[in-house]
Amino acid sequence: MSDKNDLAEDRTDWAEDRTILANERTFAGWLRTGMAAVAVAIGLRAVFGEFEPTWVAKAVASVFIIAALYVYWAAQASAAKTQKRLSDHHAHAQPNSRMKILAILLAFASAGVGAILWML
Repeated sequence: MSDKNDLAEDRTDWAEDRTILANERTFAGWLRTGMAAVAVAIGLRAVFGEFEPTWVAKAVASVFIIAALYVYWAAQASAAKTQKRLSDHHAHAQPNSRMKILAILLAFASAGVGAILWML
């Protein structure tokens, strides 16, 4: 009977490891979504060029920048919440601090892109 319990515990541990890795993939997917929103903001500048009035195109681009900032924040918060509930066994989970730093760096870079778009 002990062997069956050990195997069941192993399967549970592996399932938890898979969930941790899925959480990291989801986090990365959300970061890609945020960067895509920034790319759309940059693309609007390229597509609309000297659109008049310029503030309209800049405002629309800013909406995409703000969306990217929200996506970064939500991705980090969700990933951290999920990670707190899980324990890694054989998979080595990324620390929450690393995910937070990455989200913060992308947020600052995206805000910088937004500032540059307003200066153009």
